[in-house]
Amino acid sequence: MTRREKLAQMIVVGVTGTSDAQQVVAKESVGGVFIGSWTDQSILTSGAVKRISAKSKIPLMVTVDEEGGRVSRLKKLGIDSPSARQLAATKTPAQTRVLAASIGKQIRNLGITVDFAPDADVSNEPDDEVIGDRSFSNDPAKVTEYAQAFAQGLADAGVMPVFKHFPGHGHGSGDSHTGTVRTPPLAQLKTTDLVPYRTLLKMPGVGVMVGHLIVPGLTGNELPASVNPRAIAMLRTGKPYGGPAFNGVVFSDDLSGMAAISEKYPVDQAVPMALQAGIDVGLWISTDKVSAVLDALERSMDAKKLTQAQVDRSVVRILSAKGVLKC
Repeated sequence: MTRREKLAQMIVVGVTGTSDAQQVVAKESVGGVFIGSWTDQSILTSGAVKRISAKSKIPLMVTVDEEGGRVSRLKKLGIDSPSARQLAATKTPAQTRVLAASIGKQIRNLGITVDFAPDADVSNEPDDEVIGDRSFSNDPAKVTEYAQAFAQGLADAGVMPVFKHFPGHGHGSGDSHTGTVRTPPLAQLKTTDLVPYRTLLKMPGVGVMVGHLIVPGLTGNELPASVNPRAIAMLRTGKPYGGPAFNGVVFSDDLSGMAAISEKYPVDQAVPMALQAGIDVGLWISTDKVSAVLDALERSMDAKKLTQAQVDRSVVRILSAKGVLKC
């Protein structure tokens, strides 16, 4: 692979539909596409995304936010489930696994390979707040139990689950879509929000999404976790929160459409920052800046801010998750 091809594997971008996806894959061989609320869903129902992936030199990650409840991007296609909070209140973990496997089978048949779910946040927010009913519970043990069951169901169906939003959005000060979010101090997160990750990240074949979160005692006051080397190092090593060392794929949260990042950094600056910090896959919601981002990433490598060894490690993780590499 050329250097630019490797870097292209490290980005996933939102597409408006089939033509948009075809063009960006043909031009820059991106690693994946994101099916958002704005995407023409005929890209799924027509089999187009499967064909685009099959024709690609390397298969695509075809990703979606399908948590259930109010974060159900495929509801128009009849794919839906209760919110996480409702599941934890009405179903057993075993029933949750069966339900998630059913969802996983349906979305896998459409060509989707990665689900940015389940939400592993610990929260007692009202249902309609940014996390709210997307959280299984304010009890870390219950979140662990149900998030693990949901993830295992997706995995049973051949869909990669991605836990979010590390290191924990559930007790944050607001909504990272609309502005800066500060969490409680790291010492407090260790006893609440981070507890599920000590178990969940031992599961094979899972990914993690890092949130745009300022964490006192970890990130400092400027760089959110998603672009912060200290936060990614904590995720990778398991220190100092007592979790396992994680060598799976790490995704950023959206780097172009969320004010916690976009108010400070344009996407062609934010993506290099995230990858330099240790993120494997930079995610954002449109295709118009793909070439500019790849140009910026190449400049970052020229300046030794992003090293060849780091890129190679990330690409190995990504290709392993896609089943292209067996290692």
